[in-house]
Amino acid sequence: MFTVAKGFIIGAGMIIPIGAQNSYVLSQAIKKNFHFTAATICILCDFLLMSLGVFGGGALVNSNEYLYYGITWGGILFLSVYGALFFRDFIRSATGKMTDLAKPSTRRLVIFTTLAVTLLNPHVYLDTVVIIGSISSQYSDDQKLLFLLGTALASLTWFYALSSAAAKMSPWLSKPNVQRGINLFVALIMWSIAISLLVQVI
Repeated sequence: MFTVAKGFIIGAGMIIPIGAQNSYVLSQAIKKNFHFTAATICILCDFLLMSLGVFGGGALVNSNEYLYYGITWGGILFLSVYGALFFRDFIRSATGKMTDLAKPSTRRLVIFTTLAVTLLNPHVYLDTVVIIGSISSQYSDDQKLLFLLGTALASLTWFYALSSAAAKMSPWLSKPNVQRGINLFVALIMWSIAISLLVQVI
């Protein structure tokens, strides 16, 4: 159980800091728009990527320069555009609740956007595949499974807790001034990640 607990703590440390995934799940939960779908996709992606890292895929991802640059430039473009959309909502949301004004996203669009926010961010691969994979190398095969279980439980607990809590707080979080602040915050998060990726490749 100690190995599971260690995996949970390390996984939580990688997942909880505010990033593109968390920002998107938060925004969907406030709108109560397929937020559990978005959370589930984040959890499944995390589990698959962490499994890849634990079972030896870290070196492959880390050594493939073309894959790295392809993901990085895709992430820069997507996060820049998506940040601009949130900034547009920040500018436009001067009156009324955003949950009332915003057109709900379809389930297909939520799935696509969640996958893009997750898989077009090289930081996700660094955290889940490379770092988690490196840490797991100290364990035997049986212990690796327990470590992976701990990291997966951290992802499951965090994303479902985040989406559930934000949805319950939606009446307050969807107030115009609060929502405008959240839209600006998410836009700045998306842009800051895009800038950090750009700095890495130039």
